[in-house]
Amino acid sequence: MHDPDRYRPTERFGDRVDDYRRYRPGYPPALTRWLLAEAGLVPGDTVADIGSGTGLLSRDLLAAGLRVQAVEPNAAMRAAAEAELGAFAGFASVAGTAEASGLAAASVHLLTAAQAFHWFVPLAARAEAQRVLVPGGAAALIWNVRRIDSAFASAYEDLLMRRCPDYAAGQPHQASIGEITAFFGDATIREAQFDYLQPFDFAGLRGRLLSSSYTPKAGDVAREPLLAELRTIFDAHQQGGRVAFEYDCRAYLARLA
Repeated sequence: MHDPDRYRPTERFGDRVDDYRRYRPGYPPALTRWLLAEAGLVPGDTVADIGSGTGLLSRDLLAAGLRVQAVEPNAAMRAAAEAELGAFAGFASVAGTAEASGLAAASVHLLTAAQAFHWFVPLAARAEAQRVLVPGGAAALIWNVRRIDSAFASAYEDLLMRRCPDYAAGQPHQASIGEITAFFGDATIREAQFDYLQPFDFAGLRGRLLSSSYTPKAGDVAREPLLAELRTIFDAHQQGGRVAFEYDCRAYLARLA
């Protein structure tokens, strides 16, 4: 899992909020339907979206008629979610973490962590989840996993490995099955996988790259060579002025309370 001292997970996306909000992938509609069915939710039930970021999953949950307690430690990302989702009557935003959410005990029916659990301290996060869930409540861990089996995807992956030292060194992107099962303990885990496609023109691809915290920041001398090579890769693989990221959206759910 992550090294908090090295990666500063609650801080590291603060300078990338706009790119994150605009260019990170959302989630397939089938995921929301699966979460509602597997957790036995009905409109009006409350979900705690932990590490909610700019609200990419929170938005889908609100649209399904659920109440959402968005828990996010990064002030800039939290503000972006509040600006976009504040008009929803069921939306509330909390400055908290997976290990200390600030939510009331036994107050939520489902706890979600989308693209976030790999930054958590697992056992402390498990204890907090069990505290805030109602009896019979469930937790779901979700990732969009980028496929690297096309020519474009392989070239993009190679670019990250050569030009982004944190990425090449193994900065967390998702959790292992062992870490996931350790979080859920003896609970029966239900799994699902959904296809998801995210097309980009070059501006979108650039924004998607820079939304990742392992890429060089503005002013870093490594940034322009990275973007120049990205342009070369885009030009070599675009069709009709676009390329696409293909994802496996993977979800794991179990009852923790």
